Amino acid sequence: MTSIKRMKGLSLSRPVIYGNSATPLNGKKGGDADHTHRWTISVRGVNNEDISYFVRKVAFKLHDTYDNPNRVIEKPPFEVTETGWGEFDIIIKIHFNPISGEKPLTLYHHLKLHPYEEDGLGNPWPKQKPVTSYQYDEIVFNEPIDSFYTILQENATSNVPLKKTPHHQFSLQAEQEEVERLDKALKTTSQEIVRYREKCKRLEAELLAK
Repeated sequence: MTSIKRMKGLSLSRPVIYGNSATPLNGKKGGDADHTHRWTISVRGVNNEDISYFVRKVAFKLHDTYDNPNRVIEKPPFEVTETGWGEFDIIIKIHFNPISGEKPLTLYHHLKLHPYEEDGLGNPWPKQKPVTSYQYDEIVFNEPIDSFYTILQENATSNVPLKKTPHHQFSLQAEQEEVERLDKALKTTSQEIVRYREKCKRLEAELLAK
């Protein structure tokens, strides 16, 4: 009989990356002549490691215009590849190993087909360069059932790399750089607010002096 004892006061987390990549379609397009891109939506481990020891299946809810918009993937890779022309929100529902006793986790991702930006060097985005839109998240299991806790402990997970590389979009270095950018933006905003208030005071004083 499976134990249902929970590990009081303990929690474990598992990192996942979810999102999509998209590339333009070239040549003949068959029956879907209006489709402009091929895209793949996925849920995976940080280094593409197997996450099926804690993920039972992943359901992707696509736009209703697709045939069978509810796609359920029951083994890795947990991904769906399609073609289309428009961007839309995709509902992702992660179902965990039944032994976990955990409820499904729902995530949301906006399918991205177009770069809407330069290539990072100030140049136009190369036509055949894939467009990617991924998010990093950590799934936290609070006070897991002891048998599920054992499974998590027996399966090591990859940590976020320390430094950025061409193969790792997420890293502690990138996180620190983002924190520094936000801090700089906050300081700039605070300075602008101070200047604006001082300007308002001067204008108010000028009005009262008239």
